[in-house]
Amino acid sequence: MPTTLPVPIEFSLPDGWRPAPPEEVGAPGVAFIALHEHPDDGFTANIAVDGDFLPDGKTLAEVADESVDRVRQVAESVVVTSRRELGSEASPGLAQRLTLSAVVNGVRRDLVQSHVYLAVLDLEDPHRRAVIRLILTSTAAQEDGVVGDFQEFLRTVSPDTGAGA
Repeated sequence: MPTTLPVPIEFSLPDGWRPAPPEEVGAPGVAFIALHEHPDDGFTANIAVDGDFLPDGKTLAEVADESVDRVRQVAESVVVTSRRELGSEASPGLAQRLTLSAVVNGVRRDLVQSHVYLAVLDLEDPHRRAVIRLILTSTAAQEDGVVGDFQEFLRTVSPDTGAGA
């Protein structure tokens, strides 16, 4: 069953990325996933999007900590190499970078994940906040070649107000 986002967003994929059905690429818990057109030694860089409502009092840093804990459950080693707050008080965000070693499809890989968390007001109930999580996963070797694409993707993410173009 596909996961849906707690609030609608819109975005554009950079050239060289294509959407894929999450359940068919081993990511059944995400709402959206895009794959890079050039794998690195059998590993395909990907951008995943998921989200949930933010319980009262929970911070984006706590949500990020929970994400790190989930990665630690499936990876051999995980290091948070950076974390910083983004945005404003009215529209906060948080970014973190992880390096990890994990076995993917029977092969040990040195991977890098860039996580971005965006707090978004629920347009139907402005007292509720959602958190949208956007994650780039790549091999360490291909990170420099795809991180710019991820930044380009992030610049296009916005709430979908349903106004249309």
